[in-house]
Amino acid sequence: MSESAILLKSDTNELEIVEFMLNEYDASGGVVPSHFGVNVAKVREIIRKPQMWKVPNAHHAIAGMMKLRDKVITVIDLSTILGKEMSALPPDRVIVLEFNRMVVGALVNSVSRIYRISWEQVEPPVKAIESAYITGVVKMDDRIILVLDFEKIVGEICSQDILKEVDHGQLLEGPLLDRTRHRILVADDSAFIRNTICSTLRAAGYTVEEAENGEEAWNILSAKLNHCRSAGIPLSNELDLLITDVEMPKMDGLHLTAQIKKDDVLKSLPVLIFSSLATEDNRRKWKDLGALDILTKPDLPNLVKIADTVMC
Repeated sequence: MSESAILLKSDTNELEIVEFMLNEYDASGGVVPSHFGVNVAKVREIIRKPQMWKVPNAHHAIAGMMKLRDKVITVIDLSTILGKEMSALPPDRVIVLEFNRMVVGALVNSVSRIYRISWEQVEPPVKAIESAYITGVVKMDDRIILVLDFEKIVGEICSQDILKEVDHGQLLEGPLLDRTRHRILVADDSAFIRNTICSTLRAAGYTVEEAENGEEAWNILSAKLNHCRSAGIPLSNELDLLITDVEMPKMDGLHLTAQIKKDDVLKSLPVLIFSSLATEDNRRKWKDLGALDILTKPDLPNLVKIADTVMC
């Protein structure tokens, strides 16, 4: 079993990141290095830039198509997305990524190495860049690695594929459900994904709270637990369901789930994992941690259906 598989199976609160470069020249001709990272669990392989074909009338950030054995995949030009001028330093590597049931390529200058770190070392982006394509900041001894939000990047380029649209009218069909009395906590570090999840649940009628990472979600849960204990009321008076991502700064969703299931009171709280890494193999592993169910992030309609099954 690979180290990556072990990390996704356990509650170590660790991850491996692939560091890659997108460099450009400054006004004086010097190279300005930029260090970025992606969770190795999303990386299928890394190859030299192959022959590519243009896609007619495509998004301006799509570099083209390439053949990868028996598949034809879309390749994204990250320099365009990130506003970098790289004409003098053209990228010559492609990182092939697999998540959300899709395979895409990303053009980069070079790939340096893989680091195994704790999620506690991954800091949320500062306010100045939180609306950009960054989900985490890793401070190394001599540089800063920015962890990219590939869900948002691909979502903006191929929005019809990354998240299945929900017809809010369909949420009102069938038996009339009073969802307003049920409370859900959503933990996801990607503002793009979190906003989409929460707006869908609120449109269905649920009362929703938000957390930007697992540590914040744990603090919210701990505060609710302390309140319930002091007031002598059940936890279900405060919260009915936790929906959590896996990849999050400070504390990931697997460690969060394990911490919940170790607590005598919190262990009764249903936990739904909603992740771009929800392969069939990972689903089995994560259920062993105590998760009620696991969904892949494009599956928003089923998210409401499962919430209804749990609470209504």
